Amino acid sequence: MVLVVAVLALAACGGGAGSKSNGEAGKSAARVIADAQAAAAGATIAHVTGAGRDNNQPLRLDLWIGKAKAKGTLVENGLSFQLIRIGDVIYIKGSDAFLKKFAGATAVTLFHGRWLKSSATSGELAALAPLTDLQTFFKGILGQHGKVVNKGETTFKGQKAVEIRDTTQSGSLFVAATGPAYPLGLAGKAQHGNVTFADWDADVAIAAPKNAVDLSKLP
Repeated sequence: MVLVVAVLALAACGGGAGSKSNGEAGKSAARVIADAQAAAAGATIAHVTGAGRDNNQPLRLDLWIGKAKAKGTLVENGLSFQLIRIGDVIYIKGSDAFLKKFAGATAVTLFHGRWLKSSATSGELAALAPLTDLQTFFKGILGQHGKVVNKGETTFKGQKAVEIRDTTQSGSLFVAATGPAYPLGLAGKAQHGNVTFADWDADVAIAAPKNAVDLSKLP
């Protein structure tokens, strides 16, 4: 899933930003991006929501992403699945249409309404791992850009932000202009779509689903 790795790629930024400028508006664009990556890597969790395209197919995502943990929903070209990661295990629960598309009609009968689980580092679900770890996710998103310029202070969804304009890909990254330099969102990139990063360091519980089917033990 290209957008999953590249984006792929969520309104306001949590974490007690305050109102005093953090100085990002006066830094180089490259420095602001590096600060945003560092701030994201140091956080515990963020809420990622938005829409874009994956292999020219529409993709929507609503994910909570932490350190080797995540939960949420993705919809690609109308096919939806829920996702949970805890440590080295990834769980998914797909709609019937999702199961039929990727595993055939028999899978709908076998796994309707069931959670499936597999390794986050190898096997069938490992390709989803970049979506489920905060540092990896933002390193992928913020590390792929063309020529960038710092456009200075603006507002993004009502919050003070610094706009980093990608003049090559015609999109913008918005970074908090107060408090930690958390990424707030991406807008207008053809590759990434529009994605918002919010609720930094929120208190969100992520638990393993019960009675998941272990794909590694299927015949």
